[in-house]
Amino acid sequence: MQGFKTLLTLVFLSLIAHATLAQRTQLSGQAEIIVMTMSPGQEELYSAFGHSAVRVRDDLNRLDIVFNYGIFDFDQPNFYLNFTKGKLLYKLGTAHYSRFLRYYMSINRTITEQTLNLSPTEKQEIFDFLTENAKPENADYYYNYCYNNCATKIRDVIEQSLDGRVQFNYSYANDSLSYRDLMDKYLGEQPWGDLGIDFCLGSEIDRRADGPAYMYMPEYLEIALDGAQLSNDSTTQPLVKTKKIVNKAADQPSMASPIRPFLIFVLVFFFVGLVTHRSLKYQANYRFVDVILFGSTGVLGISLLLLWFGTDHLSQHNYNLIWCTPLNLIALILLLRKKKAPWLKYYFNLYGFVLMLQVILSGALPQQLHEAFIPLVLALMIRSFYLGYWLKGQKK
Repeated sequence: MQGFKTLLTLVFLSLIAHATLAQRTQLSGQAEIIVMTMSPGQEELYSAFGHSAVRVRDDLNRLDIVFNYGIFDFDQPNFYLNFTKGKLLYKLGTAHYSRFLRYYMSINRTITEQTLNLSPTEKQEIFDFLTENAKPENADYYYNYCYNNCATKIRDVIEQSLDGRVQFNYSYANDSLSYRDLMDKYLGEQPWGDLGIDFCLGSEIDRRADGPAYMYMPEYLEIALDGAQLSNDSTTQPLVKTKKIVNKAADQPSMASPIRPFLIFVLVFFFVGLVTHRSLKYQANYRFVDVILFGSTGVLGISLLLLWFGTDHLSQHNYNLIWCTPLNLIALILLLRKKKAPWLKYYFNLYGFVLMLQVILSGALPQQLHEAFIPLVLALMIRSFYLGYWLKGQKK
């Protein structure tokens, strides 16, 4: 989706389609329930994971509607911050299939359709459920990366409408990936978005994802439906009756930014190392470096605490608070005072030692340190040990 233009397009389609659903429709025997999967796109962070929707087609009733759990307002306040922390208001909208299809074809997405193998009663159950939840008073929901998105919503609609009679084959989940690992598979061309997600979300997403959890990614929902069975009394049948690729995306050149976080922080590391060397050799005061390093990490640490206590639990238990601690702000203020607190040297020495341990033991912690942050953490460590040494030599 392309920001505000996308919103206007999909809202317009939704308004047209909503008129079709103003009254309850009894589906005919020709009706079909179809799960649509749109491949990932790398134009924006929010399109990097792909998309899922449900198509209801009934030629006898001249009905061809797409139910889309992916409607959002790009211009709502703090959009990217809320998206990064997984706390954004989405809604279920509807659109005519032909226009919906043309839109995703125009932005070069592979579109796959899986027609579900359902009885007329089961089709009506799903259609009624979606129609009820598309009403304005029911349509809004809070998006969550892992637990409440366009793919998990469709999984839940199918399971609830079919009374738990769907049996999934979870062999696709035998690689023991975590929620974070699954995200990383789709963020290779979004290095800054990947960094932001890894920074804001805590160790909750480092838990191993089980079979149902994998379905928070649209492509894994598609795989899960392919292998699913629907039980009816003593018989079972494949949940998917037919599958086809409606549109195949053309190959695109890589859109990844050449300016990657790791490169930037490596440059920061060498700059801090050079400055610290000159500080030791020439007794030079490069306090602006400390203001930037410890001031920024202190402010960001406060932001992480606010995310922890002020939002959903995906931002809790964030091990980035070890190196990005609000205590740095207090230490910086005391460092800038003419009279230094006698214990300040112990703080910087201890902080430097903790940073060294975090880098060494990162693989053993519940939440691994993003590789791009390692040179930044090492820069903080160097500067911390230097300040501990420098403060030790200051007159009381």
